[in-house]
Amino acid sequence: MPAKILYIEDDTDIRELAILVLEDDFDLIACASGEIALKHAPDNQIDLILVDVMMPGMDGPTTLEKLREFPHLQNTPVIFMTAKVTSLEQAQYRALNAGVIAKPFDPMSLAEQINDYLATQSHG
Repeated sequence: MPAKILYIEDDTDIRELAILVLEDDFDLIACASGEIALKHAPDNQIDLILVDVMMPGMDGPTTLEKLREFPHLQNTPVIFMTAKVTSLEQAQYRALNAGVIAKPFDPMSLAEQINDYLATQSHG
């Protein structure tokens, strides 16, 4: 059974590209905002949260904080997708126990990057 990903990205073009390259490998719940993701979270068992950092309204870290309030998502692996990838910013994401995929991402290797991250999470 494919991993279920809660994917949160406000940019329509980026979201549609990621869906196109990920939909064959994963079960995706694609959301255009953190607020929408919070509506889907209670009813779904999620294997990975894939979230943009810079979004209007509720940004990625805030969205993650709210998602962590659901008991079944407290330990769900998370990857931030972001153009903000200075070493300081990456350290901040890792402090949130999150992986990082830099934007612009390579569509051809996105599924592999996600699978590699999930493999590291399941093996400690």
